[in-house]
Amino acid sequence: MIEKKKLIAVIGGSQSSARESKLAEEVGRELAKRGAILVCGGLGGVMEAACRGASSEGGLTIGILPGESSREANNYVQVPIVTGIGYARNVAVVKSAQAVIAIGGSYGTLSEIGHALQNGIPVIGLDTWSLSQNGKVNKSITPAKDAADAVSIAFDHITD
Repeated sequence: MIEKKKLIAVIGGSQSSARESKLAEEVGRELAKRGAILVCGGLGGVMEAACRGASSEGGLTIGILPGESSREANNYVQVPIVTGIGYARNVAVVKSAQAVIAIGGSYGTLSEIGHALQNGIPVIGLDTWSLSQNGKVNKSITPAKDAADAVSIAFDHITD
């Protein structure tokens, strides 16, 4: 039987701060070192930094693109998947993964977090959204202290 690879999504803004980019690149490297396949939205910012990190360690990167052309993908996406469905591709990004690591991000990232949680896919957060419901803290997003911790938590949450 062929061993299945772990698919872990890295989500975050197409524009990111220097800190978010550094975290994303470290997450990408850690995922590759552990043999996981990185899946993301394939554009810039957090997505590009994570793909750059994974590529630097020989990891495989998949970008699920919102537009009509594979040329939209950042330079580190090895497998571009063209959808032509805009932000609806956010569902495909998270549903393709066994765990999601969210780094920073805006409303697109928040929508991906929501889709992941609604589908029982664990979300690990690095400097990203926090949730509350009816004035009470919702602990659905597992916080991580750094990139290595985020990847370790993601692997711990994945069930075969």
